[in-house]
Amino acid sequence: MNKNIRFELSFKNISQLEDKLNFCKLNNIKNINIPCKGLIKKELFNSTIKYISKNFNEFNVIYHYSLYHQYSKNKEESYQDFLDFIKNSHINRNYEILLVSGSNKKKNFDSVDVLAYLKKEKNLKIKLGIAYNPYLKKYYNVSSERERFERKISTGLINSIWFQYGTDIKVLHNEFSYLKKIAKNEKLNLFGSLFIPSKQFIARFKFRPWKEVYISEKYLNALDDFLDFTNDLVCFYKKNNITPVIESDFSSSEKLDSVYSFFRK
Repeated sequence: MNKNIRFELSFKNISQLEDKLNFCKLNNIKNINIPCKGLIKKELFNSTIKYISKNFNEFNVIYHYSLYHQYSKNKEESYQDFLDFIKNSHINRNYEILLVSGSNKKKNFDSVDVLAYLKKEKNLKIKLGIAYNPYLKKYYNVSSERERFERKISTGLINSIWFQYGTDIKVLHNEFSYLKKIAKNEKLNLFGSLFIPSKQFIARFKFRPWKEVYISEKYLNALDDFLDFTNDLVCFYKKNNITPVIESDFSSSEKLDSVYSFFRK
């Protein structure tokens, strides 16, 4: 079952990371993602890569690289840091990177800019994923996502698309159809964010909504409706060969069983 699911790990230090990796091993979870956000940046991010490479090389790891969180003194130094990260990724048995601009885009140094720089590099062998938020235009009045996607895909460096989470399947379907049309000649792997609804998740989101993440009030006010939507989203992902990426905490038997309950139908 879990061969077609990826799991994103969240942790505050290497000790927590070790516990979660051991839980994954115990439950035969091989496909994991390491985000680059919150506390997981700079020193902890770099230490995480070294630690996993040394102690847990049986995992299929995809690291997210946030240009915002990994930014150094200036864009030249930051770009060189990213180049070094790419070169070291093969040593660390990491063959794909999800490149994201980050929560606040740096001027002249977001994912579009960096992909344009990378295109000029010689002998660069790397698989890069890019994020796509289907909900920006309708719900946040941001109309640039399609244009940005077309600029990214035109570099020829893109191996995968990662859909941002949201709760409007009609919008998701429209944007998915658009991407297929634009990238019809590309062989792309598709991934989709998935959260497992719970009372705790709803309470946290209501208290502090995430930037540019659309969740309908209908689902925030009715857990049963939210669960029904999640079943529909899983079906959409399955029908369209989109690999789900579990971003909710799953590091207990009860939570993991809750995740799998959506895939047994």
